[in-house]
Amino acid sequence: MVSGGLFHGVQLWVNLPKADKWLEPKYQDLRAGASALLTTPDGGALIRVIAGELAGLTGPGSTYTPMAMMHATVSPGATVRLPWRRDFNALVYVLSGAGSVGPDRHPVHTGQAALFGPGDTITVAGNERQESCLPGLDVIILGGRPIREPIAWAGPFVMNTKAEVLEAFEDYQKGKLGVVPATYVPHGSLGGNA
Repeated sequence: MVSGGLFHGVQLWVNLPKADKWLEPKYQDLRAGASALLTTPDGGALIRVIAGELAGLTGPGSTYTPMAMMHATVSPGATVRLPWRRDFNALVYVLSGAGSVGPDRHPVHTGQAALFGPGDTITVAGNERQESCLPGLDVIILGGRPIREPIAWAGPFVMNTKAEVLEAFEDYQKGKLGVVPATYVPHGSLGGNA
């Protein structure tokens, strides 16, 4: 057993179009072993496809809204160029390390996010030198089809109006939003989506 070291936890809430906001809530416990794995041709990066599709591989995450999510670990000095759908927006969030993004190599480091404009490629590079405790650059690459609707939010609820946010809080308080399983249930073992 290994102890110590850096640990990342990521919780993602996916927005929905107004017409789908009141669909039954869905929770997914996605484990590392379920992700599709890719490497760059030079072996300089490991890419885990969590949701969506990349290079013919599909991640285990399913969403109502078309999107993609990857976790990439980029070695010092390595570069990743990912094909990206032109109809998707995109951002890169740096979990740890230092590097650059985009063709102009804008610098990024731990805790920063970079929003990409239109294009069909996402470029992420790890700096040659990383902090001594970090093996490389760890990033989340995320994007999806823009919804282009008004947003009102409070806490974990993202709706289109303040009144809808208040209604979501009331539904939560009344127990109408379901429960998160207390223990891990392997995907598919409940006869449907787990």
